[in-house]
Amino acid sequence: MDNGASSYCRFLKGEKDAIVEIVSEYNNGLVLFLNSITGDICLSEELAEDIFCELLLTKPKYNGKSSFKTWLYAIARFHAYRLLKRRKRFVNSPVDELYELADKENLENSYIKNEQKIQLHRALGKINPEYSQVLYLTYFEGFSNSEAAKILDKNNRQIENLIYRAKQALKAQLEKEGFVYEKL
Repeated sequence: MDNGASSYCRFLKGEKDAIVEIVSEYNNGLVLFLNSITGDICLSEELAEDIFCELLLTKPKYNGKSSFKTWLYAIARFHAYRLLKRRKRFVNSPVDELYELADKENLENSYIKNEQKIQLHRALGKINPEYSQVLYLTYFEGFSNSEAAKILDKNNRQIENLIYRAKQALKAQLEKEGFVYEKL
């Protein structure tokens, strides 16, 4: 069992502190993943809280067929799309405002590196949401293609095709903005 699964198992057995371990381990990554779906960081934070509350209150069954992280992210994806379906639209918050705020707080010696990250995230926000989600899951969160397939409800071949098209779209978007990212 991975760390999340063992923590969840301990929580189900009555150890209340184990849920704190799960939240601290997965909260940031989950919020960023949800943000790739919703486009609203505040909404993503609320959704992540709701998901952790669901774990706390309803204690859904984890069967161990996938990693705990994959299972948790699949639940998160389901909740995000259900919420968006209820709202009948995507909520678009101007991500530029968040980056401008971050720019003011950066130290001078890391400014260039952070600016490149900002450009990358902006470009991710401009490509097809399905592309940005698959890139986020596989490159930023480190999920395998099969785990990403489970989260996104696709098969492995579809994920491979999505990753290829996503990388091409991201590269084209970055080049359009005058930025060349060497690792694509």
